[in-house]
Amino acid sequence: MYEPKMKETDNSVIEFIENVDSPKKKEDAYKLLEIFEETSGFKAKMWGPSIIGFGSYHYKYATGHEGDAPLVGFSPRKAKISLYFATGDTEREVILERFGKHTSGKACVYINKVADIDVEVLKELINRSITFLHETYGI
Repeated sequence: MYEPKMKETDNSVIEFIENVDSPKKKEDAYKLLEIFEETSGFKAKMWGPSIIGFGSYHYKYATGHEGDAPLVGFSPRKAKISLYFATGDTEREVILERFGKHTSGKACVYINKVADIDVEVLKELINRSITFLHETYGI
C-alpha cells in the first residue's frame, strides 16, 4: 500500500530550525515561523523530515490518490527557502507579481532570503492559499 512521505510528525520544529547550518537561513526560518503562525492562526508542526507546516487538509485526486497535507508551509533548504502554498490557484500568480525576488514551481515558491520579499504580500499568499483550500476541499 502507498505510504505518503509527507505526513505530520511529532518532531520538534525548534530543534529542526536549530539544526539549520546557515546562521542567516536559521534567522529567516524563525522570522517565517512567526509570520506563518501569526497569519495562518495555526501552530507549526513538522511534516516529514524537513517541512514546517501549518494547519492541514485532506485531499483526494480523481486518480483515487489521497492524503493529508499542510495548508501552507516552508522549509529552509540548503540552496533556497521553499514556501508551500496551494496548487491550482490562479490568483497566486497575480499576487506573486508583487512578491519580490523569487522563482516558482507547481507547488513551491523559492526565495533566497526574507529580505528579498514583501512580507505583506507573503501574508496575502498565506491567507489566499488557506481560502483557496477551504473553497476547494470544503474544510
